[in-house]
Amino acid sequence: MTAIPGSPEQFREREQQFEDPARESRRVFAEAWGTFLLVLVAAGCGVVAAQSYGTEITTPIAGLAAGVTVACVILFLGDISGAHLNPAVTLAFAVRGNFPWLRVPGYLLAQVLGAMLAACTLQWLFGDVMNGATEPAQDVDAYTALAVELLLTLGLVSVILGTAANARNLGTNAALAVGGYIGLVTVWGAPVTGASMNPARSLAPDLIGGDLSHYWIYLAGPLLGAAVAVLFELILKGRPKRSGDIAAQGEPARPVSSQPSV
Repeated sequence: MTAIPGSPEQFREREQQFEDPARESRRVFAEAWGTFLLVLVAAGCGVVAAQSYGTEITTPIAGLAAGVTVACVILFLGDISGAHLNPAVTLAFAVRGNFPWLRVPGYLLAQVLGAMLAACTLQWLFGDVMNGATEPAQDVDAYTALAVELLLTLGLVSVILGTAANARNLGTNAALAVGGYIGLVTVWGAPVTGASMNPARSLAPDLIGGDLSHYWIYLAGPLLGAAVAVLFELILKGRPKRSGDIAAQGEPARPVSSQPSV
């Protein structure tokens, strides 16, 4: 017997397919593709700004570009993979208990691979990908930069976990909140550290450009910030809920109800 399209039976069938480990490749691909787009824009703004193309990419514009990109990716990939796009986010969801640890290595690998492909693309197109790298400003010492990245990521992951509490990471609420946060904090964070908040985004241009001297800041800062955000979420909202699982892992499309809305 074939399930009627949009019926609860069809949804259960989709849910079983979603739980099938063989379909993990779709979610991993979504993470790689989404992270590629994020790094292409975030690092690409710096790379293109260093060229003489008759235009200027200011810090607020770069922040807006990264924020809008993340918002768009959440909207079109959130229901497939959760649209983490960031190892700190994946680990935060896992520590929080909303994301299976078994899936963590695949997500981390996909995010790093997507970021690396974006950095290679920028290097191939324009050269000198280090212009898109995240580095502390000249007068900023390493521990100040570490603190700034920790604080920026603490806010970012708090927003992500908070909007995921009622499965809102699948819709416009999370897209606007997360994208808006990235765009706004970049205005003051980028002049200090580049406002990475993402170990994969920082690793890719550093590795392709051959300069990992400051990378430890962009690994430790976001991971520590994410850990504190998980603790804050526990204090604010208690134990993880099923709705957070849905936001972290994505969800198959629900059936359309045949009952009239009220």
